[in-house]
Amino acid sequence: MTNFVLVAGAWLGAWAWEEVAAQLRAAGHGAHPLTLSGLAEKQGVPAGQQTHVRDVVDEVERLGLGRVVLVGHSYAGVPVGQAAVRLGERVDRVMIVDGNAAVDGECFLSGWPSDPVREAIAAHDGFWPCPDAAEFAGQGLTDEQVARIVKGATAHPGATLTEPAVMARPLSELPGTYIKCLLDGEEPWGAAAELLSSELWELATMDTGHWPMFSQPRELARILDALPPRA
Repeated sequence: MTNFVLVAGAWLGAWAWEEVAAQLRAAGHGAHPLTLSGLAEKQGVPAGQQTHVRDVVDEVERLGLGRVVLVGHSYAGVPVGQAAVRLGERVDRVMIVDGNAAVDGECFLSGWPSDPVREAIAAHDGFWPCPDAAEFAGQGLTDEQVARIVKGATAHPGATLTEPAVMARPLSELPGTYIKCLLDGEEPWGAAAELLSSELWELATMDTGHWPMFSQPRELARILDALPPRA
């Protein structure tokens, strides 16, 4: 049995993992979806980047989990990577789902055209506004799945996107898996590509878009379940 702490990306909460968590539990694992501060049922809670890191660390402590696998989707790869370094040997593996990798001193927006995002945050009282349905086109989602995401999404606290990561050591020193969703680009880029140069990291691919917990939850659960043997 493995305990998975599941953290979704921008605009989403624990609710996004419902189908994946059900599959993991059916396979005999512990599945613990987490909503980060300021999102979903935690709307209104002030949040910066380090708030989200503490959210992950505190959840592992609250649940009394001795050994865990931390899973971060999209934006959540940044706080999850920092939490993994802080938790140290309690983390068996880090799994990033089509997401960003944490690098000391760099923020979520580092390395990609960020001006439109920063402008949107400034224009919406410090929040990154939720995307509309058209922005999910070409990602392998049904109309029903898109409607579910749009209905459940909440504006994302902007400070979490612009504040830097704090890493005592590189994420490449921990074992991990990067899951690339091919409809969202065929190759990992930036810090994620550099991460995969580490012999401790491996690459898995999915023939779907950036939101596999909705488009292919069974397949995503199978990849999470297929972990290398614990050292």
